[in-house]
Amino acid sequence: MLTLASSSRTRQKMLSDAAIPFEAVPARVDEASVREALLAEGHGPRAVADALAELKALRVRRPGLVLGCDQTLDHQGELLGKPASPEAAVAQLMRLRGGSHKLHSAAVLAEDGRPVWRHVGDVTMVMRPASPAYLDDYVARNWDTIRHSAGAYTLEGEGARLFHQVRGDFFSVLGLPLLPLIDYLVTRGEIAA
Repeated sequence: MLTLASSSRTRQKMLSDAAIPFEAVPARVDEASVREALLAEGHGPRAVADALAELKALRVRRPGLVLGCDQTLDHQGELLGKPASPEAAVAQLMRLRGGSHKLHSAAVLAEDGRPVWRHVGDVTMVMRPASPAYLDDYVARNWDTIRHSAGAYTLEGEGARLFHQVRGDFFSVLGLPLLPLIDYLVTRGEIAA
């Protein structure tokens, strides 16, 4: 059985909806400290997502495959994180509106304490030039959901209205490159297809 090294309800739902048996065992990782150290060493947002996904996969020791995941938002080479307050969420959305940014969704499978597979799904998100009044209202209505999301939005909800175009895989937008993961699990014989 696959072990998901995450408490993310979205990732759990994706695996459940795809009928992939798993057990969720969140990895104990100080993500903020690791992220800061990697950025201080000159790693970009994509490399940070990959490194954190690997660290999570290696932290959880269980028989079989352990899946670690992480997602970063890359705005012109700068990593933007989850907003700390509604005011921070509005400020972040104001920076992003009318332009594009990338989401990097990394997944790493570990077995016996070593990585055996990895994939980073890159998605380009093109935002509408939403008005400041709409962004204030959007954050007020959706704060409980968006506070857990890099970029302060969820595409699967009202956040879809913020975007003009999405170039890339929808599952990667949600935080897990599900189709490449399924390909690997099928190739290994872990699941049927």
